[in-house]
Amino acid sequence: MRVLIVEDEARLANYVGRALTEEGLAVDIAQTGPRGLELALTYDYDVIVLDLMLPQLDGLAICRSLRQAGRQTPVLMLSARDMIEDRVRGLDAGADDYLVKPFAIAELSARIRALQRRRQAGASPILVVGELRLDPATRAVDRAGRAISLTAREYALLEYFMRRAGSVLTRTTIAEHVWDFGFDHASNVVDVYVKHLRDKIDAPDGSSMIQSVRGVGYVFRDPRQADA
Repeated sequence: MRVLIVEDEARLANYVGRALTEEGLAVDIAQTGPRGLELALTYDYDVIVLDLMLPQLDGLAICRSLRQAGRQTPVLMLSARDMIEDRVRGLDAGADDYLVKPFAIAELSARIRALQRRRQAGASPILVVGELRLDPATRAVDRAGRAISLTAREYALLEYFMRRAGSVLTRTTIAEHVWDFGFDHASNVVDVYVKHLRDKIDAPDGSSMIQSVRGVGYVFRDPRQADA
């Protein structure tokens, strides 16, 4: 999951960014309204965490601009204001949720996950490709009934693959969604993590669900279908 944090308090933005990164999310940070709007219109985020009071362009204006541009990315608005009318203004501007400062990281994380589930309400809550199953609610992964333990980043990579099963994904696309836009494109970290993931989810016969596409990237699919 890729999240944009638009927050002008550097300490808070960095703290939240580190906490969400530790959970396996890819996090971008903007500290001004114009920069936040620019990133939100440029990249495909799963959730935007948007502070109400921002320099140059406030959260309400950003949210309205996104909706007017046809962007339906879920927005979680943050504010130190706890008045009912402030919450109403935020929701009327197009925000999907409203969280008052100070807040617990656990609650912020839970609300982000809830917004993502709401966005994907039309899809099956359990991701299934061949014998592999992933439950986004519990982060449980198993293949043919065998539980698989993954690190936060491995889980994020697998979830991204499974949500786009059958599509050829470039290394850049994978890196920008599972890591962030500051990713070093000269590094081989995507290939390294793909190898780690293959070691954990591949079948005993050696058939791999993550198949390399020469000169492009990877495609995730049931190897039995590929051979059919």
